[in-house]
Amino acid sequence: METPMYEKTVLDNGLRVLSSELPHTRSVSISLFVGAGSRYEADSIAGVSHFLEHMLFKGTDRRRTPREIAEAIEGVGGVMNAATDKELTVYWAKVPVDHFSDAADVLLDQLLCSRIDPVELERERKVVIEELAMVEDSPGEIAGLLFDSLMWPEQPLGRDIAGSPASVEGISRDEMLQYLGAQYVPDNTVVSVAGNLTHAQVVEEVQRHTANWKRGPFGGWEPVRDGQEARRVGLRAKKTEQAQVLLGYPAYSAFHPDRYILDVMNTILGEGMSSRLFLEIREIRSLAYDVHSSVSHYLDTGVFVVGAAVDPRKVDECIRAVRGELQRLREALVPEAELTKAKEYIKGRILLRMEDSRAVSSWVGGQELLRGEIRSIDEVVEAIEAVTTAEIQRVAGDILRDDRANLAVVGPYRKQSRFERLIA
Repeated sequence: METPMYEKTVLDNGLRVLSSELPHTRSVSISLFVGAGSRYEADSIAGVSHFLEHMLFKGTDRRRTPREIAEAIEGVGGVMNAATDKELTVYWAKVPVDHFSDAADVLLDQLLCSRIDPVELERERKVVIEELAMVEDSPGEIAGLLFDSLMWPEQPLGRDIAGSPASVEGISRDEMLQYLGAQYVPDNTVVSVAGNLTHAQVVEEVQRHTANWKRGPFGGWEPVRDGQEARRVGLRAKKTEQAQVLLGYPAYSAFHPDRYILDVMNTILGEGMSSRLFLEIREIRSLAYDVHSSVSHYLDTGVFVVGAAVDPRKVDECIRAVRGELQRLREALVPEAELTKAKEYIKGRILLRMEDSRAVSSWVGGQELLRGEIRSIDEVVEAIEAVTTAEIQRVAGDILRDDRANLAVVGPYRKQSRFERLIA
């Protein structure tokens, strides 16, 4: 009988506590997943999830300064951080297993007792605006934001997770506290722990810190509006040494039955140094140093995208070559040997990643929050193994449709029309 990957307890207040016992590790990772991200925000407070994430490191009732919070983890050799995405915010720490209680105390203290001090808030507002300004010095990030705005125009999914300078400037402390109260409730939070600890130890520690945390209603996310009926092209004129190109298509959600077929297709096309795009665009044509593809699965939609950084004089050739590889995938079955290689690549990457306690806590906690169910590694491997060449061709035909193409380009160009002709 297969050993369960995790155990789960739902506390009386609705907080979900999950643990994965890893007897071979000397570290423990604790991750707090909250249903708060850019898809949950009104336009007027765009970026509040990210801004709030920053503020939870600025002081609590017991640890009054950012330094005290950092030293509590770094003082035992641990690391901690947080991240905000479109559909969740996660706070995490990784420490030696003997210091699990310290890490749980710090993270749950941040979550439940942050002061959101008005003076610190104004200081951090400037930091967040500087973080937004950094994007202007990164053509790759500009291209990513431009692409998202093409894929999902005029809706939260298509905007910068961190908001805009104007929206961040306008977020008041009261609005932040209101958002905190609306999203940071136990029913909308998952605590996931991975390390050499029993489930009983984990539950006892979490209960000790959250006994007074009251359950309550929480806000939902805005569904995607998908009305694309024709190709979309966006150009951001910028003097750069390389052109940044992103060509992508609407794809499958995290719940779609064909999501793993798409994942295998993506691996064949653009994951690793033996993928089709890498071999054709870089090794054979010498058009780019960096070329790759990726898939993102959201709650109600997804995206498949190819990205490349290329000499501005060769951008046309690069786009045509990428489209040629996409067409080849639609028109011809993938050889069985290539399919086997892709499957082994995916399985190997998953298994190697799962040697890290933080990766295990993220695997379990992220699925629980977003999906409400957790697929084990064995279940995912089984789904990958079941993919056939005929299914890949079918999915390629479904996803890689010319009439649903979205092309974002950042580089030293004047006219967008030249790129519209390239994908016509």
